[in-house]
Amino acid sequence: MSKHANIRNFSIIAHIDHGKSTLADRFLLFAGAIDERKFHNQMLDDMDLERERGITIKASAVRLNYKSQDGKEYIFNLIDTPGHVDFSYEVEKSLRACEGALLLIDVTQGVESQTIANYYLAIDNNLEILPVINKIDIANADIDEAKRQFTEILKFKPEDIQLVSAKEGLNVGELFEKIVKFIPPPEGDPGAPLKALVFDMKYDIYKGIIIYVRIFEGAIKPGVRIRFMNVGKDFDVQEVGIFAPGVQPVKGLSAGEVGYITCNLHDPKEVRVGDTMTELARPTALPLEGYRQLKPLVFCGVYPVNAGDYAPLREAIDKLRLSDPSFVYEHETSQSFGYGFRCGFLGLLHMEIVQERLEREYDLNLILTTPNVGYKIIKRDGSVMDLENPSDLPNGSEVARIEEPVLAVSIFTPVTYMDAVMELAKRKRGLFQKSEFIGDRMKILFDIPLSEVIVDFNDLIKSATRGYGSIDYEFKNYAPAQITRLDILINDEPCDAFSCMVHKDRAYDKGLGLVTKLKELIPQQLFEVRIQAQTDGRIISSARVKPAGKNVTAKCYGGDISRKRKLWEKQKEGKKKLKQIGRVEVPQEAFLAALKI
Repeated sequence: MSKHANIRNFSIIAHIDHGKSTLADRFLLFAGAIDERKFHNQMLDDMDLERERGITIKASAVRLNYKSQDGKEYIFNLIDTPGHVDFSYEVEKSLRACEGALLLIDVTQGVESQTIANYYLAIDNNLEILPVINKIDIANADIDEAKRQFTEILKFKPEDIQLVSAKEGLNVGELFEKIVKFIPPPEGDPGAPLKALVFDMKYDIYKGIIIYVRIFEGAIKPGVRIRFMNVGKDFDVQEVGIFAPGVQPVKGLSAGEVGYITCNLHDPKEVRVGDTMTELARPTALPLEGYRQLKPLVFCGVYPVNAGDYAPLREAIDKLRLSDPSFVYEHETSQSFGYGFRCGFLGLLHMEIVQERLEREYDLNLILTTPNVGYKIIKRDGSVMDLENPSDLPNGSEVARIEEPVLAVSIFTPVTYMDAVMELAKRKRGLFQKSEFIGDRMKILFDIPLSEVIVDFNDLIKSATRGYGSIDYEFKNYAPAQITRLDILINDEPCDAFSCMVHKDRAYDKGLGLVTKLKELIPQQLFEVRIQAQTDGRIISSARVKPAGKNVTAKCYGGDISRKRKLWEKQKEGKKKLKQIGRVEVPQEAFLAALKI
């Protein structure tokens, strides 16, 4: 048996909450990669954030050794992936390092939107897909219905479907045997020139950048001088290793294997995910195909609360981008906050996670401005401009039209909730495209503007369908829309952090909501604070925060009234002067509340 024949590289893919991480945990225990005493749930989710939220954010790799029933030794390289639609890029990265994928469904939920999206991602990467039904230990599990959905919707053969309970460890041995038979071993010549894909990275304070690689051709060992073909930089390999599940150095890796290398590399700009690595002395002729560049959908400004934290923030963002290429950023200056960054994300959950990681892992205190989507501005002279920051909107006389991004959204729902889902999509300015029956469920397709989807659409669908509905979306095109900029003025000064682009029909409601919220959250000052919402040069809503009073005449008793008047006049003058020079401190809660409106 050649060395190749005993290797199996596969990912676990599924809709969110169908049990990927639990199954990965069970694999680790079954293969003896982790001691029962050291075991805890979500073994491969090594971020605190992942454990707290119970979701996987980063894909993670691990090597397992398995002895099959016929006595042969196998090496499994398992990659656990996220299920949330905001992290589908992580799934795509992982699939490129594999020959096969386990497509998991929860027996109580059946096939959902991300199940189908991940299925097609795996097909696009030419992977063998093994269908697995999880949670069969649940008392009222309808296994036949789950099997029917797999065979009817995704056309799997009934004999390939595996039944497991990741929580109880049922049938994991049978699943291991099926993986050996079903997923093909990797191809590739260990004697050929080195050709390896960089599929992930992370920063280690001692070793520098740890580069996750899948070797397609050739072999690699410490001391070899390598070149990253796209970036064109050369380095000496210092350490080669595998994940078992912790980092474990080995003598070398050859074709078909998954592991990591380090090469005393500390600058995040010198290496990229999706690059091809080859040996400098004996390079490969053609690089591997890289990853498609994803376009961020949501933009917002990220600023340090303390201006002195700008340099640490820049360093933290550089390091974070190593492992998350779907997150983009550029330098930006704001009147309210000074220096910071304009960042692009794949969705609101992605934005929240990046913010939490920056604050926790790098100990930063940050302010995020209201999230916006990217618009296209068509000017009267025919030129086109990408608008990511509302304050860059040109003068109204220069703009011919504004186009907003539109998503093709597919919603899966039981038939009983179809009317509620249709109503909800129309309320979000959705245009109905088509609907079809898939088993006993409906798949409804709508075109909905991105700005309507990103905030709370997924939550509303879950509520309307009692948790049975799910959504998947992809970018479709830009379409003309009635969009205007909404500004918030605090004592006649625009506060650019609250500026946002809104549909004209929604401007009044949004302006009123922001003004009302800010009135509650801005603390009383010694002078009056006026809060106004303005759009198209008109004030559409306003409120005032009364000044904190001080009784200046408390010490006067009796005597002539003119004495009190004199003190009141003096106080009035002081407040007027304060209003001109006083700066209103807007608390962090106000920015967070604004995001939720």
